[in-house]
Amino acid sequence: MAASFSFDVVSEFDRQELVNALDQTTREIQSRYDLKDTKTTLELGETAITINTSSEFTLEAIHTLLQTKAAKRNLSLKIFDYGKIESSSGNRVRQEITLRKGISQEIAKQISKLIRDEFNKVQASIQGDAVRVSAKSKDDLQAVMQRLKQEEFPMALQFTNYR
Repeated sequence: MAASFSFDVVSEFDRQELVNALDQTTREIQSRYDLKDTKTTLELGETAITINTSSEFTLEAIHTLLQTKAAKRNLSLKIFDYGKIESSSGNRVRQEITLRKGISQEIAKQISKLIRDEFNKVQASIQGDAVRVSAKSKDDLQAVMQRLKQEEFPMALQFTNYR
C-alpha cells in the first residue's frame, strides 16, 4: 500500500451564514424595545463589520445578539476580532470587528511543530494560509485531527480536502 492520505487545516467561515446572522441581528435590533430608537447600523465590509450605535451599553447588547445569532448558524465566535471602541459624531460610538480568515504563519508553524513532535509518521507542510497534513495511514490522520481539536488556537480550525 503505497498510497498517501492527506487533509488541509484551514481557518475559514461561511460568508453567507455571516450575512444571514447580521440580517437576523439587524431585524431583532429594529424590533427590540430597548434597541429600537438607537439608530444602530451594522455594515459588513470585505474584511470587517462596522457597528455604529448610541452608547457603549447598546454596543454590548449588540455584541451579545450578534454572537448568539452567529453561534446558532454554526459560526465560531473566534472569527470576530473586536477593535477599539471609538467616539463618533453626535455622542455615538463606533466599533470595527475584523473578521479572521486564514492561518497566520506563526500559528501554522506551531501546528506543524506540534505534529512533528507528537506524530512520527505524519508530515505537515505550510501552504499559504493552510497546513497540509499527510500520512500513509488514515488512522494517523484521525489522531492528528483529534489532537488539534484539543489544542486551543486563537482561530477556528476546519479540516478540508480529506483524501
